[in-house]
Amino acid sequence: MHTRPFPVLPVAAAIAALAGFVDAYAFIRLGNFFVSFMSGNATRGGVVLSGGFGGGGGLAFSLVLAFLAGVILASIVSRRFERGAAAAVMGLTTLLIVSAALATMASSLLAMPLLAAAMGAMNGVLLREEGGAVGLTYMTGNLVKLGQGLADALMGTAPPWRWVPYLLLWLTFVGGAVGGAIVERALGDYTLWYAALVAAWLALLLAGRARRVSPPSPRT
Repeated sequence: MHTRPFPVLPVAAAIAALAGFVDAYAFIRLGNFFVSFMSGNATRGGVVLSGGFGGGGGLAFSLVLAFLAGVILASIVSRRFERGAAAAVMGLTTLLIVSAALATMASSLLAMPLLAAAMGAMNGVLLREEGGAVGLTYMTGNLVKLGQGLADALMGTAPPWRWVPYLLLWLTFVGGAVGGAIVERALGDYTLWYAALVAAWLALLLAGRARRVSPPSPRT
């Protein structure tokens, strides 16, 4: 008997779209750097260290460290608020995005480490959910699982639909990136306030879900 791979798929898809939205904004503002795709930053930093490609190595590695800090913060918050872990981590993500939006008033560059930390934290939102241990802000692992799922379907060793969630996550990420690029061209740094609103909405949605599924407190 097979269980559903993504009982939290709608929320995961919304988070992936938000990640694509934010990453597109940062990519345009930074010029070929990322706040969610750390493999790309690591490659960029490595090439710079070799002396083969301009500058920006410090920025690339600072974004990697900020992303890692976000992951650490999310893990701590998730353990501290066990029952409402998803909502708490999404709340942390919202605060980081709001902080980044405020930082743009001084400089877009100052906002980028905060956005990288937000993307790192976002990967911990669904970590404690069944089927939630999946990359939400980077798609390489999901593409691998998509390919493996397609191979299993072709060979008849798994249900033929099990690859669909991974495709959906990839598509929503790309869709979010398209939206982020369009909004950035129209609104500039105000783009981040839209991202913050979506993040806050997701945090409230997850908080409501946590209240519905939490067991009632025992009467004294």
